[in-house]
Amino acid sequence: MVTYLSALIALHLPVRDEERGASAVEYGLLIAGIAAIIAVAVFAFGDTLSGLFDSTGDCVGGDRTAC
Repeated sequence: MVTYLSALIALHLPVRDEERGASAVEYGLLIAGIAAIIAVAVFAFGDTLSGLFDSTGDCVGGDRTAC
């Protein structure tokens, strides 16, 4: 009886193995895209942000002439 019920349940359950591989590929592409955007932003704004952080650090450190 249990075998019969498990066979009936197995027929009605959707197959999920195929979606799991596609999801992994999609997440991989998403992560690669985000990493590419971060790399472009760092190269484009790196010097500007570095100067901003340096001047902020100088102000916090007590060098009031840099503020």
